[in-house]
Amino acid sequence: MTNSTHAQEHKQSLPSLALAAIGVVFGDIGTSPLYSLKEAFSPSHGIGLSEQSILGVISLLFWAIVMVVAIKYVLFVMRADNNGEGGVFAMITLALRSVKEPGKLSGVLMMLGIFGACMFYGDAVITPAMSVISAVEGLELAAPTLGKYVIPITIVILIMLFWIQQHGTAVVGKLFGPIMLVWFVTLAVLGAYHIILAPAVLVALNPYYAISFMAEHVLQAYVVLGSVVLVLTGAEALYADMGHFGVKPIRYGWYGLVMPSLLLNYFGQGALLMHSPKAIESPFFLLAPDWVLLPLVILSTVATVIASQAVISGAYSLTSQAIQLGYVPRMKILHTSELAIGQIYIPLVNWMLLFIILCIVIGFKSSENLAAAYGLAVTATMFVTTILVSVVMVNLWGWNRWLVGGMIAVFLIIDVGFFGASLLKIEQGGWLPLCIGGALFFLLMTWYKGRMIVKDRTAADGIPLMPFLQGLLAHPPHRVSGTAIYLTGSDSLVPVSLLHNLKHNKVLHERTIFMNFTTRAIPYVDDAHRMDVKDIGGGLFLVKAAYGFNETPDVKAVLEQITRTHAMTFELMDTSFFMARETVVPTELLGMSVWRERVFAWMHQNAAKPTDFFSIPANRVVELGTKIEI
Repeated sequence: MTNSTHAQEHKQSLPSLALAAIGVVFGDIGTSPLYSLKEAFSPSHGIGLSEQSILGVISLLFWAIVMVVAIKYVLFVMRADNNGEGGVFAMITLALRSVKEPGKLSGVLMMLGIFGACMFYGDAVITPAMSVISAVEGLELAAPTLGKYVIPITIVILIMLFWIQQHGTAVVGKLFGPIMLVWFVTLAVLGAYHIILAPAVLVALNPYYAISFMAEHVLQAYVVLGSVVLVLTGAEALYADMGHFGVKPIRYGWYGLVMPSLLLNYFGQGALLMHSPKAIESPFFLLAPDWVLLPLVILSTVATVIASQAVISGAYSLTSQAIQLGYVPRMKILHTSELAIGQIYIPLVNWMLLFIILCIVIGFKSSENLAAAYGLAVTATMFVTTILVSVVMVNLWGWNRWLVGGMIAVFLIIDVGFFGASLLKIEQGGWLPLCIGGALFFLLMTWYKGRMIVKDRTAADGIPLMPFLQGLLAHPPHRVSGTAIYLTGSDSLVPVSLLHNLKHNKVLHERTIFMNFTTRAIPYVDDAHRMDVKDIGGGLFLVKAAYGFNETPDVKAVLEQITRTHAMTFELMDTSFFMARETVVPTELLGMSVWRERVFAWMHQNAAKPTDFFSIPANRVVELGTKIEI
C-alpha cells in the first residue's frame, strides 16, 4: 500500500469510519465492565461493601478513564503520529528522530520502546483468555448446571477464533462495527436504568470520594488500584490502531459513544451494589433482568471474541513492523486481502499465541485468577508510552519544557501508582506477563545485537562493489544468457553469492541485477519514491527498493514496477535469483557472550526462508553457502 492509497482509506465518511473504529479499536476497553468492578471488590483486598467504599471505587474508575484515556491518550498521545500511523514502534521512531545527538539516550529510548512492545505481547495472550472466560462465566448465572462447562466452552471458542485467522477477517470485520454498536448501547441502557433507581451514585463524579477512599484505606486502596487499572485495558489500542481509521473517527467514537456508555455502565453497577450488595458475585450480568441474561451472555461472548480479534491482529501488525525494523527474525507473512495490505496472517505467531493462551486458560481456570496477571502488562506499556511521548513533546514538537514537565509528572504519578499496585500481584499471576515480556525482550535484543555484529563482520570482510564491477567489466568472465538477480543486504559491497558464483561457475549473466531492500522509518512509501534503478553499464544494474515498516517486501512486485518504469521485461523461467545462505558460528570474538551468540545462531537458523519472505519462486532460487564467525 502506498501513502496515497493509504490516505484514500480515510476519505470515507466520518460516521462510517467511526462505526468501523468502534468495532475494532474499542473492543478491548469495551469489554472491561465484565470484570473490572467485580475484581476491585475481590475479598483478597479486604475492602468491605459500604456506600462510601462503592462511591470511592466508582470515583477512582471514573477519574482513571478521564485522566488516562480521555486526556492522556486521546488528546495528547494520539497527536504523536508517524505519517498517520500510531503504535509503540511509531512512537520509538518519532522519539529517536527527535534526539539531535544520538548516543546513550537513543539506546535507552530504543530499549524502552522494545520493552513496551514486548509487554504488548503479554497483553495479547492475556486479553483473549481473560475476556472470553469472563463472558462465558455468565452461563453459571443463566444456567448453574453449565458451570462445569465454562473452561471447555472457552477453549472451543478460542480454538475456532485462531483457526479462522488463516482465512482473513474481511467478512467478519464488516460485522464488528454494528455488533459493538449494539454492545455499547446495551452497556449504556443497563447502566442508565440502575442509575435512575439509585441516582445518589452520581456523587462519585466528585474526585473527593476517590481521594477520601484512598486516604481512609491507604494500603488496601493501593491494592485496589491494581484492579481499577483493568478499566484501562485497551487504551493503547486507541493509539496503535490510529493509522487504520484516522484520529477524528476514533475521537468521535470515544467521546460520542464509548466513553459515555462505559461510564454509565460502571455507575450503574455501583448503583446496583448500593441497593443490592450480594450482586458483587457478578455485578455486570446482574444488571440485566433474568429474561435478558442468556442473550446478554451470548452478546458478551461475541463482544469478547471481537476484542480478542483486535489484539490478535495487533500482534500480527506489531510483529510485521518489528521484522521490517530488524528487531525480529524473518517470518512467513501471508496477506489475506488483495485490497487491504494491513490484513495479514503470520502462522508462527498465530499458533504460538493459541498454545500460550490455552495453557493460561487451563492453568488459571477463572477470570478472577487471571485479573492479577492482566494489569501489569497494561501499566508497563502505559508507563513506556508516557516517557516516549514526553521526549517527542519537547524535542520534536518544541513544547515548553516546564509545561511538558508538569503535565508528564501528573501522568507519571498515575502510571507509577497503577504499575506499583500491579507489582503487588506478582505472586498471584503478575509474574506471567513479566516472564513473557522479559523473555521476548531478551530475544529481541539478542537478535538486534546479533544482526549488528553480523553487519559489522560482513562490512569488515566485504569488497567495495563499484571498483569490483569496473574491474569485472574490464576483464569479463564468460557471459551467459538470461537474468541473474543478486539479493544483497548492502548496496556498497559485493554480494557473497556473486563471489561464489564467479569462483565456482566462472560465468556472468548478460543481465545482472543487484537488488537491495531498505526499510525507512515511515509506515508506507509511495510507489513514485520506492525504486532507485542505476544502470552501471555492461548489462549490470543496481536496484534499491524502499519499504515502510508497515509493508512487506515483494520481489515480484519490484520486478513489475521496473517493467513499467524502466522498460525492462522479465521472464521468470529465464531469471535466476542468487542469495547467500549464511551460517552463523559462535566464537570467543568480541561481541556477545557465547551463550547469547548460540541463541542468536539458533534464531538465525530458524528464520523464514528468503524465498517465503520476499515472495520469490522457490524453483528459481540458487543459494550459495557462506560462514560468518561472530
